This record gives sequence, C-alpha cells and structure tokens, in this order.
Amino acid sequence: MTSGDRPTFRVALTADFSRTDGSPRYADCGLDVFTGHPHVAVSRFARLEPEIAAEELRAVHGVIVMTPRVTRASLAESGSLLAVGRFGVGYDGVDVAACTDANVLAMITAGAVNHSMAEATVAWMLALTHHVTVKDRLVRAGRWDDRPAFMGSELRDRTLGIVGFGGIGRTLVPMLAGFRMRQPIVFDPFVAPDVIAAGGGRAAGLHELLETADFVSINCPLTPETRGLIGPAEIALLRPTAYLLNLARGGIVDEAALLAALRERRIAGAALDCFAVEPAIDLDRFAGLDNLLLAPHAIGWTNELFRDIGAAACRAMLDLSLGRQPSGVLNPELFGRREFLDKWAAVIGRDVSVA
Repeated sequence: MTSGDRPTFRVALTADFSRTDGSPRYADCGLDVFTGHPHVAVSRFARLEPEIAAEELRAVHGVIVMTPRVTRASLAESGSLLAVGRFGVGYDGVDVAACTDANVLAMITAGAVNHSMAEATVAWMLALTHHVTVKDRLVRAGRWDDRPAFMGSELRDRTLGIVGFGGIGRTLVPMLAGFRMRQPIVFDPFVAPDVIAAGGGRAAGLHELLETADFVSINCPLTPETRGLIGPAEIALLRPTAYLLNLARGGIVDEAALLAALRERRIAGAALDCFAVEPAIDLDRFAGLDNLLLAPHAIGWTNELFRDIGAAACRAMLDLSLGRQPSGVLNPELFGRREFLDKWAAVIGRDVSVA
C-alpha cells in the first residue's frame, strides 16, 4: 500500500503512550513531525507488557519505545523492522547487540532531555537544602515552633560534583551560574579534561569528587562499567553535609548502602528519581527518611520534555522513511552493512543516502 509515490512507512508506539481506552496519554509526543507526510502511518500497541513481543514488530518499520524492554526474543520476527527508537536517552532496556544482529537500528533522542533534566537537578538541590517538603509538613501539622530545627543552606559557595559529563551535565553547569557556586568538578573517564574545562568544569577522579563535593549528581548511563559504580565504599567517602542525587538509573547506586547512610545521618540527604527495581514497590525501606526526596522516574517530565523527545524520535523515523540517515543511532556500523542497506531500500522503495 502506498501514499502518493512512497510506500507506507509504518511506525508503532508502545502502549504506554495511550490510556486504556486508546486515547493519547500525553498532550504532545511530537507526532506533528509527520504532518504533511501521509506516507507515514502511526499506530499504537494494544497492550502493555514488560517486554515487546515478537508479533508486535512483525508488520512495522519503526517502533518508538517508552518503557518496555526490547530483547533478542522481541526481534525474532523483525524482518522489515528498520529501527527501535527509545523515547529518551537511556537504553539499558534495549539489547543493542541483538538489534545489530537483526539489522535494526537502535536510536535514542540525544539532546532532547538535557534542559528538563538539568532544571530538575537544580530544583532538587534547592528542595533538599531548603527542606521544602519538611517545612510543608510543619505547616500542615501546626508545628511552627519547630522551624529552628530545619535551618536551610544556600547553594552559594558550594561545590557540585557531576558523574557523567554528557548533554545533561553540560547543560547543568551554566544553569547554575547565577547561584554563585564554586567551579563544578566532573568525573567522566570518557571525556577529555580539556573538554570538561571548556564546559566550565574541572576533571577529577571519582574518589576526589565524592570526598569534595557538596552535591553529587549522577548523570551517566547504566552500562556494565557504571553498574554499582556508587557502592558502600564510595558512599562512605561522602561528607556528612553532602547530598546525592540520582536522575540516571537505579543500578548505578547501591540503594541499601545509600539508605543506611541516610538513616544513620552519615550524609545530609539524597534524591532518587530511579530505582534498581521499578516500580519501587517496597515502600517500607523509605519509611522515616525525612532527608530523602523521591520521584517515580519522572522528576524531569514536563510537557516541553515530551514534546522535544517525541519530535526527535519522530524526526528520526521520518528521516528513515525518506532515505536519510537519522541522528542518535547507537549502532551506526549498520550503515556500512549491505544487508541493512538493502532492507532499508526495499522498505522505502528507493535508494538511501548515507554520509
């Protein structure tokens, strides 16, 4: 089936983009990118499962994935599938090697999350140091006389340590300029010190960062190298006045060690947007911790964020449908593989352009 002179390019969205009645769950997921391109047909999966089933990918050319995992089994019948696009930048739920073996591009929306996640980091730093949630509860409980026990502190003259200097970390540094903080210190073995310096930070080892920083912001992806990066020994390096913020992935920080440090007041506080197991069902482990802020892996969710992520994901799919090389590809080696290029050309009915 064709639309105009182009074969139909079928893009599916996972079921978590929709309510149970099939209506859109979010105001704007960037689908306007497809306006004026009638050859792109958008559908949504009917059911939400932890892992995408192979039959769901059998008849589509691209899939935009929010939360379900994409595994080797998911790709078992992906004959005409060209791309898996993650709605975001984390891709620990996508088996990139399996995608490569199946001649399927694995893509993320690089850059689209930077502003929102950096802004959320600042919001949490302020909320922690000013005891925002505790002071809210004081008013609701009529405990005005307890105010002196919860004196806050400013960001001024304090040091931020950033673990992972990707787009979010690089956006965060200039965003903090007006707070008169000290120069941030950065741990990222994959970024050269001069690049870190050009971004306003100072390169340091992980142990130096943990021993020095007033705030430690985790902004790196979850990979085999970063899993368990912040364990009991690392948490023990934090100062009693330090705060730890994890807006990345739960497996990077040892939750049990962190919660123990919070209960024993060995650090000042923490904020967690992500957990080793999600949803974080065992709520008893957080009980009584007034120095901990929690969010359901959504602290950075804004209408603007979803618009920008969606536009980036849809633009990548549109580029594929038009024979253009998309951005945000995790396995670009496929652009040099004849099997993938032939499949791509067959799907769109014309030659493709690879830089």
